[in-house]
Amino acid sequence: MAENRTASAPKPARRGRPPKARANGETRDSILDAAEDLFSKHGFYGVTIREVAREAGVDTALVHYYFGAKRDLFDAVFIRRAEVWNNERVEAINRYAAEAGDAMTLEGLFDAFLRPPFQWSLKGGPGWKHYSALVAQTNANPTFGGETMARYYDPAIRRLIELIKQIMPEAREVDLYWAYHMLSGALTLTLAETGRLDRLSNGLCRSGDLETAQAYMTRFAAAGFRAACAAPEA
Repeated sequence: MAENRTASAPKPARRGRPPKARANGETRDSILDAAEDLFSKHGFYGVTIREVAREAGVDTALVHYYFGAKRDLFDAVFIRRAEVWNNERVEAINRYAAEAGDAMTLEGLFDAFLRPPFQWSLKGGPGWKHYSALVAQTNANPTFGGETMARYYDPAIRRLIELIKQIMPEAREVDLYWAYHMLSGALTLTLAETGRLDRLSNGLCRSGDLETAQAYMTRFAAAGFRAACAAPEA
């Protein structure tokens, strides 16, 4: 019996680098998930590689092996979902433009543009909630937020502005960019679901009610762009 127990005992886990196939699978994803969670709660500067490794249940060396320095890890976290958001947003507004043609409206365009991030945050699970909070932090980060947002989000935004120009051909570019700046802040704050709205309204509004939030933001953005781009009074 003792011999059988010895023979069937599991072998000690091998240390060192895992097989390459796993680097692109569960281990890599668990590191990204852990980093995303921690960065969303504590910001870039409030998180260490050691804490990410502990949260992911891996050796610190594996985090460095897969992702390099902390900024490289942050970029990997950021781009993973940014590609999904932006690809879907561009596809949505292009599809709307093709279907609506000359009948395009700001309301229809903004509904197409805003729906993917709201729907992912609403139905995508905890990871997407963490990512929405992370985007809000990054968008307001004066050190590297502007560069990071520009790198991953500008192509989709420029396409949106191109289509807005088709609807509002007389609008000045300076007004369009200021209007989008205002929308960007409102969008990222809303998706962060901070609970501020709940307290301010004494429970009348809920920051987690993203379906309602998207409907309000679509109307808000359309009206805001019209007002910002209107000819200034003499």
